[in-house]
Amino acid sequence: MIIEKILGNLHELPQAEAAALAQLHKEKVVLSSAQLVKRIQRVTTDHGQEIGIRLPSGSGDLRDGDILHVTDSNIVVISVLPTDVLVIAPRSVYEMGVVAHSLGNRHLQAQFFDADSDYAAEVMVCQYDHTVEDYLKHVGVPFSRQERIMPVPFRHAEHTH
Repeated sequence: MIIEKILGNLHELPQAEAAALAQLHKEKVVLSSAQLVKRIQRVTTDHGQEIGIRLPSGSGDLRDGDILHVTDSNIVVISVLPTDVLVIAPRSVYEMGVVAHSLGNRHLQAQFFDADSDYAAEVMVCQYDHTVEDYLKHVGVPFSRQERIMPVPFRHAEHTH
């Protein structure tokens, strides 16, 4: 089977439609964050079914809950593995600026969340890196190391000087 478009996302469906799909046998394609950015790949479901994914150019990244295939009795969805991240919670705008500048100089990707998010605080999240952890300890900025399913995959930052 070759998947050429995403049919929707389980997390964004109306309640009635989500309830109907919940009755189907669910197969998962478990992917790491790095695999979410690939438009073309061969994957295997947790039930051993091989699937080709060939999304058109310009397609968005895959996300947790993306629906790949639906039949009368079966649904195949993307399930994302948690990513090892640092959740950084600066106490002031000054502290945030200093940390963001330092991480920007390392070309480290970051995602920002507000108090209404699952983090219940205004935080900056980046992939775990032991040098960043050491830096945060050195400058005394509050942080925690967590395993999280990120809503958007981290991408390698490409740049030129």
